[in-house]
Amino acid sequence: MTTTLSSKEIQHLNTLRWRCIGPPRGGRVVAVAGDPDNSQVFYFGAAAGGIWKTEDGGTYWENVSDGFLESAAVGALTVAPSDPNVIYAGMGESTIRGDVSFGDGVYKSTDAGKTWKNIGLRKTRHISEIRVHPQNPDWVYVAAFGDAFGSNKEASLTRGVFRSKDGGQKWEQILFRSEKAGAIDLSLDPNNPRIIFASFWEAYRNFWSLNSGGPDSSLYRSTDGGDSWTDISDNPGLPKGTKGKIGVSVSPAQSGRIWAIIEAEEAGLYCSDDGGESWIKTSGNRDLIHRPWYYCHVFADPKHADTVYITNLQMWKSTDGGTNFSEITTPHGDNHDLWIDPENPQRMVQGNDGGGCVSYNGGKTWSTIYNQLTAQFYRMDIDNQFPYRVYATQQDNTSISIPSASTYGAITLQECTLPGTGESGFIAVKPDDPDIVYIGAVGSSPGGEGQLQHYNHRTRQLRLVNIWPEEQFGWAPKDLKYRFQWTFPIAFSPHNSEIVYACGNHVFRTNNEGHSWEKISPDLTRADESKLGLSGGLTVDSSGAEHYGTISIFVESPHEAGVFWTGSDDGLVHTSRDGGKTWQNITPPDLPEWGYIFCIEVSVHDPDTIYLSATRYKLNDYRPFLYKSIDGGKSWNSINGDYPQSEPYTEISRVIREDPVCPGLLFVGSETGIFMSVNDGKNWQKLQGNFPVVPVYDMKIKQDDLVVGTHGRSFWILDDLTPLRELAGQSSGTETEISGIRFFPPRTTYRRTLNWSVNLFLGDGKNYSPDFGLPGTHYQETTPDGEKRFRHLDMGENPPEGVIVNYFIESEANLTPEKPLELIVLDANGAEIERFSTKKTDEKSDKSESEESEPSDEKPSLTAKVGFNRFVWNMRYPGPEVKIDKTLEKPGYKQLGRISPFGGDTSGGPAAPPGNYQVQLKTGDAEFIHSFEIIKDPRLNTSPEDFSAQFELWIKIRNRVSDVNSAINRIRRIKLQITELLARENFNNSAEEKSFGEIQKAAEALREKFNTLENELTQNQYETPSDRLRHPTMLKQRMEALVSVVAVADAAPPQQAYSVFEHLSALIDQRLAELSELEEQEVVRLNQQIDQAGIRKLQG
Repeated sequence: MTTTLSSKEIQHLNTLRWRCIGPPRGGRVVAVAGDPDNSQVFYFGAAAGGIWKTEDGGTYWENVSDGFLESAAVGALTVAPSDPNVIYAGMGESTIRGDVSFGDGVYKSTDAGKTWKNIGLRKTRHISEIRVHPQNPDWVYVAAFGDAFGSNKEASLTRGVFRSKDGGQKWEQILFRSEKAGAIDLSLDPNNPRIIFASFWEAYRNFWSLNSGGPDSSLYRSTDGGDSWTDISDNPGLPKGTKGKIGVSVSPAQSGRIWAIIEAEEAGLYCSDDGGESWIKTSGNRDLIHRPWYYCHVFADPKHADTVYITNLQMWKSTDGGTNFSEITTPHGDNHDLWIDPENPQRMVQGNDGGGCVSYNGGKTWSTIYNQLTAQFYRMDIDNQFPYRVYATQQDNTSISIPSASTYGAITLQECTLPGTGESGFIAVKPDDPDIVYIGAVGSSPGGEGQLQHYNHRTRQLRLVNIWPEEQFGWAPKDLKYRFQWTFPIAFSPHNSEIVYACGNHVFRTNNEGHSWEKISPDLTRADESKLGLSGGLTVDSSGAEHYGTISIFVESPHEAGVFWTGSDDGLVHTSRDGGKTWQNITPPDLPEWGYIFCIEVSVHDPDTIYLSATRYKLNDYRPFLYKSIDGGKSWNSINGDYPQSEPYTEISRVIREDPVCPGLLFVGSETGIFMSVNDGKNWQKLQGNFPVVPVYDMKIKQDDLVVGTHGRSFWILDDLTPLRELAGQSSGTETEISGIRFFPPRTTYRRTLNWSVNLFLGDGKNYSPDFGLPGTHYQETTPDGEKRFRHLDMGENPPEGVIVNYFIESEANLTPEKPLELIVLDANGAEIERFSTKKTDEKSDKSESEESEPSDEKPSLTAKVGFNRFVWNMRYPGPEVKIDKTLEKPGYKQLGRISPFGGDTSGGPAAPPGNYQVQLKTGDAEFIHSFEIIKDPRLNTSPEDFSAQFELWIKIRNRVSDVNSAINRIRRIKLQITELLARENFNNSAEEKSFGEIQKAAEALREKFNTLENELTQNQYETPSDRLRHPTMLKQRMEALVSVVAVADAAPPQQAYSVFEHLSALIDQRLAELSELEEQEVVRLNQQIDQAGIRKLQG
């Protein structure tokens, strides 16, 4: 009996297959650690991208936490000094800038990062530091800052210093300051781990301000392992008055020496040589404590007592006891964490706003940060090129453009372009001219308030087109002419690409590329002056990131020009239906005040249907706020449905998108991934698969792909939404069902041709070049399903190279060995091209590991797992019908590597020309069929006649190779029989009759003729496939090599290719005629002699 999918949800979404397209340009890292024993092993925790490990000193990094963590931001990371298999990770970043992500407690690994388990403190939200006893890996201390956005009323669970003596099974809060202050740093004396210093920071953040400092910022000391504590905040020599953030470090090189970097009116670096009883200020240089809320870290050298490091905008080092400092340049500014090998201070790992990097010479040189897929994106756009390119602004970096596909087999950083220097905001690409890009660049550009860039890729010129380009650092937002937020909206009109909109607290419009701007709205915010003051608290910080009372989202209706919707960061929604002349407040009445309107989505299916997503998480309200209006915003209904919204599991709501094909199929980006609804928001479920746990800030649907801009794991794409649309039950219903197996129509597929040299140097280990002359590294791995895939280390993944065929298996009951799945590809007339099937459940490979790496004629098989299955037909016809019989080959040596010389894999058949095709799925007696189309690359002017000419010549070459293979097999079989004949006892006994001697001579002569003929057809002196430079290529190799000339591009073959084909084909015909003559005459004569001698005859 066939089951029907629930109308509420789609099952088995964990089987979806996503791909990361890069870029490999790292994001912020505030937690690093090193293995104390293995000099090549280090770890970093990404600010919103999980835990990463290197086993080669930073040359490559791989994520080791996917599938284990339930939150993305890593605030602290520590390897147990006495057992490097034990690692603790504290979740939630304590560097509480505007894009800070919260966490869910402490995770532990006991196998050097292979697996992770949450061990408690789930409500701490932001963990700043973890320290482990130097001799006991189970004795661990955690400094929890707590909730950065709330009052921490459950303070016993959320903030302070916590201790576990049993590896995290039980926790005790051993130090608590107040609901207003959380623990921000922690340092143990490795010479006497009973001595611990802990600092507390009174600070909080909301949408409009960061406040650092207060009476509860303090410094504590314990001398009994944390059982008791002494407040030493006002000990002699420490700064008086209000304090802010404090970083502290105990010197391993000199007992009693303590370093502290302190935010205060008398801010600076302080040192104690008596265990914290008294202090001296060694330096008050503001470069050491610039933006203290963001940095304020100090690190004692483990071997030299007078050497101390400070990480700030730059990284600083003093070797004279903290008086004078020199800069240690790092690969990126904004430096945070530092781990120094306790036995070798030259070996260190450091975290900055560009990623994690390793040094083996004390910071003179560092490993690259351009090998980490941890970019943090804000807003994104997609152009109309082929293949389409994805654009976004990257936090702590520049704006970037990256292709969704590459002819190089993988997407490398070299293919990215840098349209402007925007790190912070929206980015908008001109729809009909992708060379023109507008970029929000607050914090990463000169030009004054509301930095807005206009970039022309043709000229490589960047213009500043700010609406009011007056430098206004240090001023309160309430005193500015216009207010622009960190991520202010920028948008092209969908009706006129010469019109661009940008928003501060007003909506502005230009129709002359930013040479002038027209204000077309009043202030569309609450403009509450109490929330428009200076931010920073004890140390003013006027970067613009906290500017409030601004428009956060702007949309012009795709249905009608001049119909606008705006949302503000202080919770108002407005609309105008007359091009901005008048505006109406249409804020949902039950939306709590001061919410951040993150996204407004106008349905492409109905001009009056609007979706809205908001969040209040920076007000300690982690509920989702999702709304729908069907009357243009006059009334609203909540579509929260069963979206997670109650403790202990809540998910905030950021971006919302509706599918342009299926009305009511919705996607929402959250703090930990993507949620989907198939029924317009009544029910929600998480899209999973191999998509990581990561904040999602933006999404767009392009050419049936769901393209996602994450804030910690770069860009991801879910290729082909067809299965989700079909299973949602709201589309055309073109999927078919076979005994609980759903079979979906393949989408129209572009025929793309990769460079001939893709994976030219692919070997058994890492492949350091995806294409000849291009850097980038990946390696091949086998999934639990037996599918071979590439794992990309510093590149993005290409889309599947072929037609994606999707099918969905509802349950185990639908999988029976008696009814294997078969997939048959047919041409438009129903003629079979090729068929594929599932492997039998008991079918196991008996090949060795080295044999698995050898080229194989084995077809790819279908997967048959519960949930989503995907088969990719490579758009190739079968290779030669007759292949070389491997059992007849006797290579001189076994091939060691996988390299086909000069890209010479010509074993496959011709590429399918553009046109109509069919695909059939069968199981048992049931079968269903779908039609699909292959179309050409739109950049080409290749005609149908050109494609036909290419296909026809390619087929001819394939068939000729098949003829040669058949001849070679015939020759080798006869030679084998002759060899077997000559090995018989008759020919080794001198007493035998004279006739046997004559037969022996005739057989040896005939074998030599076959040897000669074989060597004219194929070079039989090759000892391995790479051994082609020592001996002439023969007819088989020459005909196979001609495929490269025909197939290298989507174009008609050159005339000379036909000439070479005719030349080689004539020579092949001559050799085949010689073979027939040998078989029909000399083999017959030899058989007659054998028959007369009473010996078994040779078989043809």
